[in-house]
Amino acid sequence: MSGDGGGLTAPLGARIDAQLAAPVDPAVAEFAASLGRAAGARAVLFYGSNLRTGSLDGVLDFYILLPGIREAAIWPRVSYHEAAHGGTMLRAKVASMRLSTFARASAGDLTDTTIWARFVQPSALVWTADTEARGAVIAAIGSACITAARLAAALGPARGTAEDYWRALFRATYQAEFRVEKSGRENDILSVNAAHFAGLLPLALAAGGIAPGQEGEQLSPQIPATQRRAILTWWNRRRRMGKPLNLLRLVKASTTFEGAARYAAWKIERHTGMPVAVTPFRERFPLLAAPQVMWALWRHRRGA
Repeated sequence: MSGDGGGLTAPLGARIDAQLAAPVDPAVAEFAASLGRAAGARAVLFYGSNLRTGSLDGVLDFYILLPGIREAAIWPRVSYHEAAHGGTMLRAKVASMRLSTFARASAGDLTDTTIWARFVQPSALVWTADTEARGAVIAAIGSACITAARLAAALGPARGTAEDYWRALFRATYQAEFRVEKSGRENDILSVNAAHFAGLLPLALAAGGIAPGQEGEQLSPQIPATQRRAILTWWNRRRRMGKPLNLLRLVKASTTFEGAARYAAWKIERHTGMPVAVTPFRERFPLLAAPQVMWALWRHRRGA
């Protein structure tokens, strides 16, 4: 959809630059820098509920953006990491992909729906290798906002508030993906991130070549019928592929999730109180070890 015209205008670019510079706990920044350097990355993005709350509890969510052009396999590669910080054990789930792929996905050039829908939401750029990498990430996040805004305008009402359009967008993208969130998740996204989304849609629409038609709180995006049809055709192709692609990634992650045994052991103990020993066998063959762990968990719950 990047070929439809538009680009990262100064107002949108400045807003994204400021948003990505949101302060984070120094422990998060240090953890991200350590992961980024170890991976030889270009940049590390931090996102998810811990970004919003500032909590170090639970699992931190990072995207590591790597150099290079071609992905070795289905992306992203998922891994789990732990790092001690003072008296606190930090835990992170990390998705890794090439920055070039991230930029193409953000612009809507790939079949994927997850990147632009995820990164129109809040994120923080917590580590970069250099200023060039920072500029590339800012541009990619700008593309994600433009891609999402165009589709929001095409799916939303002829006239409405920004929330009406964002709600239409997130409802459609959640329905297109293989996800377990309850119905109404789009309302949660908008309510907890109200400050982030305030004023974003008109900027992103204008940068995408669509006049927002703003009158007070009301918008009426000026989309010619031919452009609306083109956007909806683009979306329908991706909507049809959304669940199969997400399922394929879940299957891949089940066999290639680095640190899966440690991640599962932590989750089980956190939610049930049952400690799970991470043996070399369980670390190397988490799927083969799963039945034994599930049996132990069943006995634990029965008080055996």
